[in-house]
Amino acid sequence: MARRIVVAAAQTGSVAQDGLAQIEAQAQQMLDEAARLSVRLLTFSELFLAPFFPNRLEEYFDGYFMDADDSVLKRLRQKAHSHGIALVLPWAERNPSGYFNSAQVIDENGAILGTYRKTHIPAYFPNEARGGTGSYEKFYFTPGDRLDTYPVAGTRIGVQICNDRLYPEASRALALKGAELIAMPICYSTYSDPAHRSAIWDVPLRARAYENGACVLACNRVGTEGVRHHLGRSMVVDPRGTILAEAGTEEPELLSCQIDLDAAAAARKGFPWWRDRRPDLYDPLVHASQD
Repeated sequence: MARRIVVAAAQTGSVAQDGLAQIEAQAQQMLDEAARLSVRLLTFSELFLAPFFPNRLEEYFDGYFMDADDSVLKRLRQKAHSHGIALVLPWAERNPSGYFNSAQVIDENGAILGTYRKTHIPAYFPNEARGGTGSYEKFYFTPGDRLDTYPVAGTRIGVQICNDRLYPEASRALALKGAELIAMPICYSTYSDPAHRSAIWDVPLRARAYENGACVLACNRVGTEGVRHHLGRSMVVDPRGTILAEAGTEEPELLSCQIDLDAAAAARKGFPWWRDRRPDLYDPLVHASQD
């Protein structure tokens, strides 16, 4: 029996322009639309309930963060539960142990299975060109320390948030733990080099799918926040690295796509990464050389 499900990326717009209440309303509407399309698993984009504040330095940043039981998050979880939709729900997490760039993983029954916290926290230097704001995430976020997988919607998924997708070791760890799909909430802008940034957008998404025989469900923000232009182009990639569906670059959009969960096993059998791997040679990836 075929294991086919419909997945979706909820590509929301600019919080700086529309405000939190409007973005929440947009998210609620997208969940209703997802239900009409028989979506079983949906992800929003990275930090979608706040402006992308890490592109600047602000001493009083606490207002961008929410506790795990914040009423906005509760309402979105309740909406997803009412429709039987499993949810990857990213937010800026305020926790007694620190501030995190996080995503809750909620199953179709409304149970919170866990919280993934972004593990690879970047920092980029600014430049003088328009859009060259740089990124200061290391000032705001404590890195997570777990790479877990979660049983949702008849499959097992892992989560990587934005910069995490650039590290193949983490994706491989999730695949080895049984992930057939990797959800990637992202907040990707063109910064000061739109041509290059646009050209390479899909490269790591397709690579992580292909090299692990896993589906990738990538959700990006769209719209403009000051000089920051978010690219959009949320996409679904199959386990052979083929783009199955892609959203536009200008407007909020619910991107939905039917995927075949058995395609992961077929891809891994057809190109036997697991059989031909050489873990005995990979020690330098995790241990410093003693030479």
